[in-house]
Amino acid sequence: MELEYKAKNSFENLMKSEKEEMLEFAKEYIDFLNYGVTERRCVAYGIKKAEENGFVPLDSLDTLKPGDRVYSVNRDKNIILAVIGKNPVEKGVNILGAHIDSPRLDLKPMPLYEDSKIAYLKTHYYGGIKKYQWTTIPMGLYGKVVTENGEVDIEIDGEDYALVISDLLPHLASEQMKKTMSEGIEGEQLNLIAGSYTENSEESLKTKILQLLNDKYGIIEEDFISSELEAVPAIKARDVGLDRSIVGGYGQDDRVCAYTGLRAIFDCNKIPEYTAVCVWVDKEEIGSMGNTGMQSRYTENVIAQLIEKQTDSYNDLMLRRAISSSNCISADVAAAFDPSFPSPYEKSNSAYFGRGVVIEKYVGARGKSGSNDASAEFMGKIRKMLNDSSVVWQFGELGKIDGGGGGTVSQYVANLNCNVIDSGVALLSMHSPFELASKGDIYMAYKAYKAFFNEFGK
Repeated sequence: MELEYKAKNSFENLMKSEKEEMLEFAKEYIDFLNYGVTERRCVAYGIKKAEENGFVPLDSLDTLKPGDRVYSVNRDKNIILAVIGKNPVEKGVNILGAHIDSPRLDLKPMPLYEDSKIAYLKTHYYGGIKKYQWTTIPMGLYGKVVTENGEVDIEIDGEDYALVISDLLPHLASEQMKKTMSEGIEGEQLNLIAGSYTENSEESLKTKILQLLNDKYGIIEEDFISSELEAVPAIKARDVGLDRSIVGGYGQDDRVCAYTGLRAIFDCNKIPEYTAVCVWVDKEEIGSMGNTGMQSRYTENVIAQLIEKQTDSYNDLMLRRAISSSNCISADVAAAFDPSFPSPYEKSNSAYFGRGVVIEKYVGARGKSGSNDASAEFMGKIRKMLNDSSVVWQFGELGKIDGGGGGTVSQYVANLNCNVIDSGVALLSMHSPFELASKGDIYMAYKAYKAFFNEFGK
């Protein structure tokens, strides 16, 4: 027994077969990142892969038996997958919850305007971003427009042509450069350039752009009011580093945990001891609000359905008993210590790049405000599970006390009287258009989540 805690490296002690599996896993994860740039696309991906792995819609079964694999979708922005265990659902389930929304720019309800013969689309940023990072990069546009005659999907991937937000040239930026970083680019300046060409000076550029949209998608300006259009970086995920040990890409907060959780439930035992539940939720970046966020009743409703299909005498007390007996991993990313910017971190309690999946007792800010703060007992059980399953892991917290902070979905699950811990992959450049994750840490998150589904509670 080691008296002193010593962190390990994610790549240590991996067998050759595991190293090969890790590299293939990262390759498939990159493919997911490049497809799943919005919540709707993530859910579509999840449904396709779930059905390929033997999952069927929950509503298609009247009864459930151990080993059944089911999924449920909510408003095309949530998906829950479950593998029914040996024990009744009423005795508790093992839940892994991750969010599939990421910081981005949403189009405003009336976005299109022109100024000085340049057409723009107004945006409203979603989630916590450094606004200056989103200028001068190629952007794609994805989403749904609901017209009076039906629905239209918009998919502009930014490869053939892109949208972009301009910035001021350094030669004229003396006043801008005096501002703080948060003030240098204002929210109302995050306007996407959508065009600049007309046949003659009298022609309205706005009208021309509307005509282009109408010709291609059959939409009119009023249809923007009933649309959800998300502008995201048109930068492909890829390997990073001379040793190709890193995955770089947009949206890894928190799609890295969503993907590893999905793969873990696919590789769940044929019949686990306790029912395994993988939850993908929306709206975490803006407080988990709304009917697709973790604060909605959707997850509870699905667990209630699972119980109802196992018993002829369902009542609400069964649901409360099930949730109170359940265990949950709030699978969300952590902040990796960045040697280039060390001052916000407390080194002895920080997560580090390449040292395994992170477990966090608490997150929050200003005296743990907005945090779950897992119990010592639950932390101990999780730690033992990881060690017994040969998972490389580390602990961490989000920076120095009073230095910032953030939240996850854990507090909302804990409020239901469920055991919860935060655990995920440590990122560099979190919330930027191009985040970084260690391939070793990604693989260890997958191993941790698979162990949770297969081994926890035995």
